[in-house]
Amino acid sequence: MNVHNEINDDIKFLAKSEIRLKILSELNERPNDIRGLVKKTKITYSSVSSNVNKLAENNYIKKVEKKYYLNPIAKIYFKTLMDFKKSIEIIQVYNSFWDKHNINQLSINSIKNITDLKNAQLIETTPLDIYKTHNTTKDQLIKADNVKAIFPYLHPEYPELIEEILINEGNVELIVPKDIFKAIISPIDESLKNRAVKQKRLKVFTVTKTLNLYLTICDEKMSLGLFKNDGSFDQNRILISDDLKAYEWADELFKHVKHMVRQ
Repeated sequence: MNVHNEINDDIKFLAKSEIRLKILSELNERPNDIRGLVKKTKITYSSVSSNVNKLAENNYIKKVEKKYYLNPIAKIYFKTLMDFKKSIEIIQVYNSFWDKHNINQLSINSIKNITDLKNAQLIETTPLDIYKTHNTTKDQLIKADNVKAIFPYLHPEYPELIEEILINEGNVELIVPKDIFKAIISPIDESLKNRAVKQKRLKVFTVTKTLNLYLTICDEKMSLGLFKNDGSFDQNRILISDDLKAYEWADELFKHVKHMVRQ
């Protein structure tokens, strides 16, 4: 028995019929009879009845008294299909952000949970505002009390922004390439820096390997930038969000990269 082929056949059976997907969607919400499904889906009685029978014959749904219920495996398949559909939609909506960009340092969970970014906003530079992406993240940093960031390159404003957060008793946790560590940290007032390190309000992790993503988590706001496939950072576009799901997604990615650099 080839389990992989069986799963593929199951997914194909459910996915290739829009009618079956609509029936599964309704039954996923609540059990219903055929007439109720006809009313909800606006599909003809004969089509609903025919597809309900096919679903029942293949053990995706079961009839209890007069109503049909989803079987557990059908719930799993349906959720998988819907998550995949949403993932494709997100990639298509933000195609310019993902296409021809390096995503090798995204974790498996980050890719699997890409739908957590569904409420994110794509910020792109324009000929009249070529610093739009930087100023957007800069504004987040200025207003933040707590910051976690992956800075793959040095920007001359980073030391001052970090110093201001520390002056205001905020917390900063950074992941940076080893070769820019001194350039980012040295300009910060020495006594302030030492006090923040002692109080564990400043933590910096250095990386010898190449960082292929940019990430900031400012309080509950996040921004994400990627490198192009040619190795250059794409300064023209970032994804930002203040949605809780996106914040949790970004926090998980930060932990993944921190774990990776500590190995």
